[in-house]
Amino acid sequence: MRPFGIAGLQLRIGSTASNLPYLEAALRNLMAQFPWVEMVVFSELAAYGPSKSKAEPLPGPAEEKFCAMARRHSLWLVTGSLYEKHRGRIYNTASVIDPDGEVVGRHRKLFPFTPYEEGVEPGREFLVFDVPDVGRFGVSICYDSWVPETSRTLVAMGAEVILHPSLTGTVDRDVELAIARSTAATNQCYFVDINGMGAGGVGRSIVVGPHGEIVHQAGATEELIPLEIDLETVRRSRERGLMALGQPLKSFRDRKVQFKIYGRRGKGSEYLDTLGPLEKPERASGRPRGRDTEPTG
Repeated sequence: MRPFGIAGLQLRIGSTASNLPYLEAALRNLMAQFPWVEMVVFSELAAYGPSKSKAEPLPGPAEEKFCAMARRHSLWLVTGSLYEKHRGRIYNTASVIDPDGEVVGRHRKLFPFTPYEEGVEPGREFLVFDVPDVGRFGVSICYDSWVPETSRTLVAMGAEVILHPSLTGTVDRDVELAIARSTAATNQCYFVDINGMGAGGVGRSIVVGPHGEIVHQAGATEELIPLEIDLETVRRSRERGLMALGQPLKSFRDRKVQFKIYGRRGKGSEYLDTLGPLEKPERASGRPRGRDTEPTG
């Protein structure tokens, strides 16, 4: 096994036109400066921004351009995601492309940011893939990480690195940074959370190591984030314990307790049914919104 060069691209994303020429130029700049990079991760919805009107089928034009980028630079590429149109439904989908420019898998976001990411169908499947002579990687997208079972499932499938494109432009980014660290620590894995700028988020991307340590945290400006990670650190943590202390994956594996709440509407989860519908909150004052305040996005 060997160290592995991975880079996140925290870029300013627009929502009125294709961002693909800009993404391609940024990738070309990255590879000119850091030719040792072997994998690149874009932010969520990087191709066109958060506009469902630009949804397209997969395979499709945007994915083909990403494939050409991967092939041109001979690297693994995670597209960030784009809105996928499939059988009358829209998904938020990230593609994983190998150095030959072939799509090896697609991840449909399991937990769209309901009720704000309206009209997006949740995915049903988990995605892990192997980089030969390096290790196993898993993919999740933004709000997926707020449901910790998604990351635990990827790790139970063997993922040693979770690649996590995000689009967070809201005040809860601090909370996501804490989630990134706790996800990496409790699952003893690398967690690579790449956020965008502008219509693509507030930046502050983060890469966390398997002991919960911050490998790099970006600011609120555009940034190329080339790093070298070593998956032997993951394996040693899982064998000997986090900082030679807790071994959470083995503890989970060897558990005596069965989590009954994980049955669909299972016994012990009745409380969840008292929480009310999943919808946008109303004004605390109870006064109705005016018609001109209806969201237009």
